[in-house]
Amino acid sequence: MTATGAPAVAEEAATRFWELYGAAPDGVWAAPGRVNLIGEYTDFNDGFVMPLALPHTAVAAVARRTDGRLRLHSAQAQADGCAQSDGRARVEGRQGVVELEAAALRPGAVPGWAAYPAGVVWALREAGHPVGGGADIQLSSTVPTGAGLSSSAALEVVTALALNDLYGLGLTGPELAVLARRAENAFVGVPCGVMDQMASACCASGHLLHLDTRDLTCRQVPFDPAGHALRLLVVDTGVRHALGDGAYAERRAGCEAGARALGVRTLREVPYDTLPEALGRLDDPAVRACVRHVVSENRRVERTMALLDAGDVRAVGAVLSDGHASLRDDLRVSCPELDLVVSSALSAGALGARMTGGGFGGSAVVLAGEDAADTVASAVAGAFAAAGYRAPRIFPAVPSEGARRLL
Repeated sequence: MTATGAPAVAEEAATRFWELYGAAPDGVWAAPGRVNLIGEYTDFNDGFVMPLALPHTAVAAVARRTDGRLRLHSAQAQADGCAQSDGRARVEGRQGVVELEAAALRPGAVPGWAAYPAGVVWALREAGHPVGGGADIQLSSTVPTGAGLSSSAALEVVTALALNDLYGLGLTGPELAVLARRAENAFVGVPCGVMDQMASACCASGHLLHLDTRDLTCRQVPFDPAGHALRLLVVDTGVRHALGDGAYAERRAGCEAGARALGVRTLREVPYDTLPEALGRLDDPAVRACVRHVVSENRRVERTMALLDAGDVRAVGAVLSDGHASLRDDLRVSCPELDLVVSSALSAGALGARMTGGGFGGSAVVLAGEDAADTVASAVAGAFAAAGYRAPRIFPAVPSEGARRLL
């Protein structure tokens, strides 16, 4: 969302809220999706990540209630199937409003998209924050779902920010991100790290967010590909992934097993220069592969940071490609479509490419010279057509603003 587009988006959201609930909202908020440049499967290992916020956002028009009810509506989602077996959630009328009791929210009890905003209310209440009065929330989003671009984190963060403002909680961006992550971990049941929520809450326009997930210290890193005659592309393969299906949790369990075997709390504590010795102490090949990826990926984030500080943005491309090889061969979280993006982009002259996000589908990022970017995009699209895959969606990654109030 551009600055000039924000008023129009806010007005549209407020109008939709009025049509749905019969009153004006107390405000309108937005939170972006994100794409991660480098640092995958490191955040739940206390490691380093480097995401940027996308122009694509989740927008929430919200009004406080005083009766403890939570009413949710999504402009994109069908509410069919959002009813709960124990009767505490129901779909109201034909407009698809999901109605819940704030005090009755329980992990695992709200299915589908509604679990993300409901989980935030639950997490805030569990942390002792006075949001029990409830709210009417109308959501819309331009973040592609299942594309590895953090559509769920955007829903969580925009809900958390709106309730923070309306209830005067005084929470910071990182504090909201931690609560949103708890909602996804404990309420929805996805064992993700904190990167997605931190990116949505804390990124700045024109910057990457260098995040140390161990203590949540952040550095805003200027990132202007166009200023270096480069373009960073996102390629959404159209292969939808679901991180709650078990494969992501298996990789996390492998990382945790490696840390236990090496006698450390997390793999962040394994220095890169001791990696060969550490790998020699591990018997399970799958665990060894998880350890090798995480430790080397932290090193790749450090390498990227050093290249950006030196102004050598073009050299970042090779780091991205190395990261993809590790995700593909060690973690085995890629898929044929993601591998085809990388191989066809590199063959067409891209400087580097890798899958981004949790994998098993979703998106890839491609760094290319400005003069080659259109050729690279055409080559990727052509390779998908030749392989019989559905056409990918390709767009530039523009470092955008984090969560904010629009109205």
